[in-house]
Amino acid sequence: MSLLLMKNETEKFVNEGNEIFEIEDDELLVEFDNVRIMDEVNTLDDELLGEDGPIVPKVGMKFKDKNAVLGFYKSYAYDIGFPVRKMNSKKGDDGVVKYVTFTCSREGQRSRTASTSLKPQPTTQTGCKARLPSCLETCGLWQINSVILKHNHLISPSKSRLYRCNRELSAHVKHRLEVNDVTEISLYKSFNSIVVEARGYEQMTCVEKDCRNYIEKVRRLRIGEGDAVVIQAYFSRMQIQCPSFYFSIDLDEEA
Repeated sequence: MSLLLMKNETEKFVNEGNEIFEIEDDELLVEFDNVRIMDEVNTLDDELLGEDGPIVPKVGMKFKDKNAVLGFYKSYAYDIGFPVRKMNSKKGDDGVVKYVTFTCSREGQRSRTASTSLKPQPTTQTGCKARLPSCLETCGLWQINSVILKHNHLISPSKSRLYRCNRELSAHVKHRLEVNDVTEISLYKSFNSIVVEARGYEQMTCVEKDCRNYIEKVRRLRIGEGDAVVIQAYFSRMQIQCPSFYFSIDLDEEA
């Protein structure tokens, strides 16, 4: 996380020694290139960081790009216990994105026309107003324009790892799933072995559904030598059994 804080008429940076120092506004463009903003901020002044709490978003905070803004908001949301997503973005006349708003994923309301009043359509959207609008400044940094922190639903830090925006499959997990699938080990057993290796579900960064979706994708892409011939033979048998069945396959010299 790269972070630059603005307070009153000065710019505050955190150097590698966790010391806060200031640069006047008119010096910012000259000095910025010579300043290395820490990727991980450990200590800031008391108004932004509690003794054990997360860094709270404040109007005027600046970041190197919009991805850094998202990373900061996701980190804050993970500690507080709510999912986030990008609500919208807007480009300037030059075609460059200059405005982005990140929100709680429960923002908005879905239409329930597909269900009856007796059986409402399940939805996690509650019209939550929590959001973090930001814009691109002329100096090339992204600044937080406004902050709404209040949610209209329960939040739970213990569930943060289960939100879709925080779930991910590591390279190790992907490799284990692929190897086990090739050896025809069931996904249920494969997932359980990964859970045991991670020392419990609470240490997992994914759920079984993520693993299942990944394996299904791998299977669709996995076409080994001779598979095209097998598929062609299968379609030929289908055509014999059902004259109305039609197929067409183009094969190269390697089939």
